[in-house]
Amino acid sequence: MTNFYDINKNKELLVQQLEYTAKNSPFYKAQFAKNNINISQINSYREFRKIPITTKEDLQNYNEEFIAVKKDEIIDYVTTSGTLGNPVSFALNDADLERLAENERLSFEMVGVRKFSVVQLTTTLDRRFMAGMAYFLGLRKLGAGIVRTGSGLPGLQWESIERFKPDFLIAVPSFLLKMIDFAIENGIDYKNSSIKAAVCIGEPLRNPDFSLNSLGRKIKDLWDIELFSTYASTEVATAFTECNQHKANHSLSSLIFTEVLDEKQNPVKPGEIGELVVTPLQTQTMPLVRFATGDMVKFYGENCDCGRKSMRISTPVGRKKQMIKLKGTTLYPQQIINLLTDFETLKIFVIEASLNENQNDKLLIRIPNDFVEIDRLQEHLQSGLKIKIPLERTSVEKLEKLKFPKESRKPKIFHDNR
Repeated sequence: MTNFYDINKNKELLVQQLEYTAKNSPFYKAQFAKNNINISQINSYREFRKIPITTKEDLQNYNEEFIAVKKDEIIDYVTTSGTLGNPVSFALNDADLERLAENERLSFEMVGVRKFSVVQLTTTLDRRFMAGMAYFLGLRKLGAGIVRTGSGLPGLQWESIERFKPDFLIAVPSFLLKMIDFAIENGIDYKNSSIKAAVCIGEPLRNPDFSLNSLGRKIKDLWDIELFSTYASTEVATAFTECNQHKANHSLSSLIFTEVLDEKQNPVKPGEIGELVVTPLQTQTMPLVRFATGDMVKFYGENCDCGRKSMRISTPVGRKKQMIKLKGTTLYPQQIINLLTDFETLKIFVIEASLNENQNDKLLIRIPNDFVEIDRLQEHLQSGLKIKIPLERTSVEKLEKLKFPKESRKPKIFHDNR
């Protein structure tokens, strides 16, 4: 099983990263000393696994100790969501920004973007987000045309498509549905626009069996463009991207060493689900070694039909801390969300997890007071999940407050009260 993690495939880059980190990162200097880690003795994956896992809590609690360059070298500051309530700071120097550009250049080439392509970027470059900047840098390095419309404003998106004739969109999948709704309401012939494909970010687009999930199918049924799934995060600073075979997301082996581990931190087999653990390569400002992302992904090994030999993973099936054990069945919120989204007459819902008197997980799905197809919905859910989950009628006003809390930047469909 560990042959998938043969460090000799990119040993030089991995060793360089470990040596750099051991020399320059205050956090890892202390960690390696505490755990008697000698970088010069790491010649196999067995030795590499002796390095302890780094968690998001580590990054939050010891944030400044991860910085491995002088402060005047830092060019860009970004933030990412934290596990302890506050955003986690992340910093990049010039070399990191160049690496970020190369990462996105390789990813865009994988989905078919070329120098002659025009790409409309519907993501923000401000608010301390890394993604929009990364896409811009990658497209600039590739030499493609860029239309920076930013997030929201469907009218501006369609006016820009008509004016500049882009081939590709970079967009959150649910925003594509808003663009479609706007086009239909305003008589825009969107099906015959210049757009041929969308690189989808921020939301799962496919099921672990490669099929489009309910959100992906809704988009595809309304707008027959090619949809590419991606996965990335600020800490990972590297994209996992679908090729044109649409059979999971490829890693970029020159930029990241990827592991998928079970609850005992052993590598999972192809076809199994585990936590994504990464060691980004060629990073300088805040290097991470064996960083546990908290994202649960399905592992597919190597050997895609496209001919690439890189590791492949699914988009996240859920967060590790959101895993639910219910009557002997392991569930993730996204599985339930997919089934509920697939039920077209259900317009709004919220899922709540809590503990019962025996400290075991329990679930509740809140649905609108006036929803009339409860029996059919229950049958639909039970067929997909193999267990029965209680449904509770709730006022639409309360559902909207739960789904769109004032303190959150994103809709909150799953509430974990455990």
